Amino acid sequence: MLKNSNFWKAAIVRMLKTMAQTALSMLTVGQAVLDVDWLNVLSVSAVAGIISLLTSIATGLPEVETDAPTSEE
Repeated sequence: MLKNSNFWKAAIVRMLKTMAQTALSMLTVGQAVLDVDWLNVLSVSAVAGIISLLTSIATGLPEVETDAPTSEE
């Protein structure tokens, strides 16, 4: 799984989507651009992205087939 380039592509796309969704969720309607704590938004989004990537590594991705034989066989 970790040597599968399709896995990494899918995991990175999932991570970036998670980061974007997290950043979007931290912004409120009517909030001025200068009033946003951008460092906090970036920090929380980065943590969410790391968690997403680690979750993908730990549990795998259903959209990526793992037909390759493992070392356990």
